[in-house]
Amino acid sequence: MESNAFLEYVDTAQVALYGFWAFFAGLIWYLHREDKREGYPLDTHRTDRDGNPVTVEGLPPVPSPKVFLLADGSTVEAPRASGADRRPVAARQVGWDDRYGPDVGAPLDPTGDPMLDGVGPAAYAEREDKPERMIDGSPMIVPMSSVQGWSIASRDPDPRGMTVVGLDGAAAGVVREVWVDKAEPQIRYLTVELAADGRSVLLPSGFVRYDVKGRRVKVASITAAQFAGVPAIASHEQVTKLEEDRIMAYFASGHLYAIPSRLGPLVI
Repeated sequence: MESNAFLEYVDTAQVALYGFWAFFAGLIWYLHREDKREGYPLDTHRTDRDGNPVTVEGLPPVPSPKVFLLADGSTVEAPRASGADRRPVAARQVGWDDRYGPDVGAPLDPTGDPMLDGVGPAAYAEREDKPERMIDGSPMIVPMSSVQGWSIASRDPDPRGMTVVGLDGAAAGVVREVWVDKAEPQIRYLTVELAADGRSVLLPSGFVRYDVKGRRVKVASITAAQFAGVPAIASHEQVTKLEEDRIMAYFASGHLYAIPSRLGPLVI
């Protein structure tokens, strides 16, 4: 029997190892390329010789557009040319030089009301102005009174009727309703009827502490007066993804911008 001289010098285990390395390197390349479908290319403050903004893709480059079919039958393309966020930033970099531009890495100093202008912790993504939906197409986050069979457990505090107080200890309003997440049974928002003008705003449950004995809902992020600036929602039956992001950003920004002392250094 004639033997194959080439096979006599082949180490099968070594070939398998090299093959695995090649496969794994390709997998890393593919996954890293796929995670650039959102947020890329990166914007910079630099410009080219023609004055055009310089963008950064890095390696691997941004993948070619792909169309994704969503559960509701609609489609979305990623990456999409119109997906870049071009909203003006209501802030000016500290250390700005009119001749040379901003210092690299300099922090931003808000030029208006940062809690409403979407600066820093108040920044939010321009998500779809549509509600999150269940698999049956119904809105996911809704007032508890609009769904049957839902109630607050007896061992948990019922915030309805409690007074909402801000970080300054002043009363902002009264809780009139709770909003529930039908996908993960829990309270997501509280409807607060403002004492100042009777309007209703949503208060995210993650920003509250309950004082059951005092029948109060404490909010440490904003003052009572600042509840008037909470972004409004278009419907009292559902909340959209864009509205959620704006509301969350407003309350989150209060931990930095609500009062001047929070902007100062922790150690002097």
